[in-house]
Amino acid sequence: MKILITNDDGVFSSGILATRNALKPLGETIVVAPNAQQSGIGRAISLSKPIRIDEVKLRDESMAYSVHGTPTDAVTLAMFEIMDETPDLVVSGINLGENIGGGEITTSGTVSAAMEAASFNIPAIAISMEVAKSSIKFHDGYFDLDYFLAEKILYKIAKKVIKNGLPDGVDLLNINIPSGVENEEIEITKLGGRVFNPIIERRLDPRGKPYFWVDGIAKTDHEESTDGYTLKNNKKISITPLKLNLTGNLNSLKQWMDE
Repeated sequence: MKILITNDDGVFSSGILATRNALKPLGETIVVAPNAQQSGIGRAISLSKPIRIDEVKLRDESMAYSVHGTPTDAVTLAMFEIMDETPDLVVSGINLGENIGGGEITTSGTVSAAMEAASFNIPAIAISMEVAKSSIKFHDGYFDLDYFLAEKILYKIAKKVIKNGLPDGVDLLNINIPSGVENEEIEITKLGGRVFNPIIERRLDPRGKPYFWVDGIAKTDHEESTDGYTLKNNKKISITPLKLNLTGNLNSLKQWMDE
């Protein structure tokens, strides 16, 4: 089995090493990821600039490919330039911070990298871990985090995908791991609504010209049975089946047009 590993946190993220550690027993792993942080970039692809690829060594001395582009660029270059064969599975993560809610899911570079693989009919998993800021210890460009539960769940799900393929009508899986818990119970969830309420902060540069920071306040009310409710309220692992086809109700549109 050939397993492609990518992310949007950058090739030197501790989460990418945890992903490789979880998947090594299942087959040959290859890491191809952005050279720098790409959170919130969505499924963007670089069309107006050249993309460079560097071979780099990770903290565990393993080799990886660092792509000067987006997560989608990394997946595309991995499949059509770096790898000799199409991967049997693509895993994006383990992301630092959850990726939940239908309102923002397509802005996630982590999920979008998995979506890119899925668009080529390759089984794909996006996996993210809720991170409490107080638990992060940063040194030398590296975060010290306990990935034990995330690795265990990823191995379990990836093994099942490799053995059985994805379920009918599912293009990719989105997994979210709560922080600070050891409960291995998994709940199958649907996407919730928006997770953040946007905040725009206006500032002035030294010449008096305005510039802006875009941020957001996390919502605390989540609908039951959604990924957000399961992760935030129940403190359980959420797994959400996703589809690429965004087509709405054709009959409804037809009736609307005829009115």
